[in-house]
Amino acid sequence: MARPFDVRRQRGFTLIAAFCFALLYLPIAVLVVYAFNAGPSLSRWEGVSLRWFVAAANNAQVIEASIRSLQIAVSAAVVATAAATLAALATTRTPPYRGLTTTYAAINLPLMVPEIVTAVALLIVFARIKMATGYTGLGYLIAAHTAFCIPFAYLPIRARLEGMDLNLERAAADLYATPLRTFRHVTLPLLWPGILAGFMLAFVISLDDVVITEFVKSGGQDTLPTYMLGQLRRAITPEMNAISTVFLALSIVVVTVFFLVSRKRD
Repeated sequence: MARPFDVRRQRGFTLIAAFCFALLYLPIAVLVVYAFNAGPSLSRWEGVSLRWFVAAANNAQVIEASIRSLQIAVSAAVVATAAATLAALATTRTPPYRGLTTTYAAINLPLMVPEIVTAVALLIVFARIKMATGYTGLGYLIAAHTAFCIPFAYLPIRARLEGMDLNLERAAADLYATPLRTFRHVTLPLLWPGILAGFMLAFVISLDDVVITEFVKSGGQDTLPTYMLGQLRRAITPEMNAISTVFLALSIVVVTVFFLVSRKRD
């Protein structure tokens, strides 16, 4: 009997896989290592030190940009998760109807459209609103990040809803529970891992965003990624390595928690 096809048994598979992983992660490893370099050089190792982490922590601009990034990311993730939860309920707890596929496409459109197209569109809309109202606060950045993060929050929430047993909700209805009470006592407790996963994914996407923020922000509204981009245009310093390392660690923690929460349970 012929053995089933296994791509791992193909000649050169291990070599190609190792090359791809090295290409992806070796630059990141170099960045992390040199974040702990004692000297100012980006190419010569001068010993282990936390000097650049301390310098970044004492940099007033870094602290201000970090606080602003967290404010925007948390606000956008909360609003995007709430909107994504409502959208997921509307597309999974209703009988199939004509146009359902179009609805899926409309919700997920920001995932398929190049990010710069979304950024330019938001810039045009918000520029007109700014001219009409004179308001130039962080609300535009929060709204822009929310619009971009909704599909990222929607996917894990919808997947969780589609994997839930509808018989539990039907049993609650048979026991004369109202739709709101059924949602509160049956659907929501089962759905919360998907909501939490959607929130964390939206938070990471908003926290790391550069393109949309660069187009929409006003003067003095730099987030940490746009601040780093501005610094890199002038000169690359080990301080940027330290900030990037902290960003990487935060992203790894959030994505790990997202994986543990959203994975399938028996």
